[in-house]
Amino acid sequence: MRLSILDQAPISAGQSSREALSESVKLAQAGDALGYSRYWIAEHHDLEGLACSAPEVMLGIIGAHTKNIRLGPGAVLLPHYKPYKVAEIYNTLATLFPGRIDIGIGRAPGGSAEAANALTDHFLQKVWNMPNAVKDLLHFLERNFPEEHEHAKLKASPVPEIPPVPWLLGTSKKSALLAGENGLPYVFGKFMSDRDGQDIISEYLGSFKPRKPGQSPEVILTVSAVCAESDDRAQEIALSSLVWALQRGKGEGQQGVPPIPEAKNYPWTKADTEALKKMKQKMIIGNPGRVKEKLIELQDLYKADEIMLVTITHSPEDKVRSYQLIANELLNS
Repeated sequence: MRLSILDQAPISAGQSSREALSESVKLAQAGDALGYSRYWIAEHHDLEGLACSAPEVMLGIIGAHTKNIRLGPGAVLLPHYKPYKVAEIYNTLATLFPGRIDIGIGRAPGGSAEAANALTDHFLQKVWNMPNAVKDLLHFLERNFPEEHEHAKLKASPVPEIPPVPWLLGTSKKSALLAGENGLPYVFGKFMSDRDGQDIISEYLGSFKPRKPGQSPEVILTVSAVCAESDDRAQEIALSSLVWALQRGKGEGQQGVPPIPEAKNYPWTKADTEALKKMKQKMIIGNPGRVKEKLIELQDLYKADEIMLVTITHSPEDKVRSYQLIANELLNS
């Protein structure tokens, strides 16, 4: 099984943004040493408790401090940007770190409506134009605009020896079809979806049209997981992220991911308890053997080529330990 890391760069209570981003570098280094296939960092804009608004900056730093792991944004939010600039940024990274750069592509705003308006004009129109933007980005990366196109002679410099690999991220049939029709590998965000996703992935597999000879569909399934030496300890560690999710849903949680003692003392309402049950159903929480069993089950169920794990804890050490325990079961056994 191939395993990867999705880092949302969360800020824990008592931690600064700088410290949170420093921990992201350390997490990527740990993933590199443990044999994870790729490390992607998310893009968010003015969302309380999330530190990374510019993945391209972080990836330059992380690339210089890692050796083998593939790196990318999870995802670059394409409606905010011109495809040409995105191609320039990731061609630069691919030039610096040959054979290691991905471009995860998404269409979400990544923040509030106010943030979307501050980033770009006519955001909803740009979302509607997403299929054309994806095609333009692919042409820039592959340097294959039709001869009559206005950009036919334009290069997204520097041109790397090994181009970055584009992926499309989503949680809907629309995104699955867009990936399939453009011959792109697809990432289904199970951790952030209320849908089971099997039918969405089937749509992708059924619609896949190779862009180049020899291409075949490829699927990454993104899952929320917390692993510890025992089930009880894993549940205890996971409670911090669960409580934080509840707080954020209420417009609270500005202090970041709460420490475990604070999470244990959270004043639960009946509605909170019901919400907690639903959130846990979308997560894998447990000891290494239990997590391994669930991941293998999900891989078979979703026909996934790779599992990407997102893990939020208060303690950076608990997060790295979770990835380490899972790697020991599935990558290093």
